[in-house]
Amino acid sequence: MPCTAKKTTKLIIEGGNDYVITVKANQPRLLAQLKTKTEHQKPCHRFVDVEKIRGRTTCRIVQVFTELKSIALDWVGVQSLVQVERIGIHSGKRYLQTNYYISSLVSKATTFAAGIRQHWGIENRLHWVKDVILGKTLPHSLTPILSPIGLLSALLPSILLECLAMIL
Repeated sequence: MPCTAKKTTKLIIEGGNDYVITVKANQPRLLAQLKTKTEHQKPCHRFVDVEKIRGRTTCRIVQVFTELKSIALDWVGVQSLVQVERIGIHSGKRYLQTNYYISSLVSKATTFAAGIRQHWGIENRLHWVKDVILGKTLPHSLTPILSPIGLLSALLPSILLECLAMIL
């Protein structure tokens, strides 16, 4: 079965656009290649940023690699791989998180860092809103009753019928 992500990168490039895509465990071969590459090769660009906010200290190390000889070339347009390490302390506990990305762009680590950081800012705000609206913080037994979306989805058929009746 063909990989949807590979088809997507092909469509993005054919449309004259670029991409930066997170590589996760659902692409085990590519993820293993990226991990090996970052362990054995020196990056062409590197950026380090330290941030202290809301009781959390985080150091982000963004490294860009453009020598891609050992990477599967069945990902259309791949020009760079990016490794982002987040090392920090939150509530007195240390953490280390490493994410890998492939991109059709060739750019400096500062550019990738800004774009990835901006994306995660948007993701976090969307998840917070989604959690609040969908009642994710409520006990599961109360979610269908108290969730605004649960209420809306229960009322939606009658609302749509009323709107259609007004139009027709």
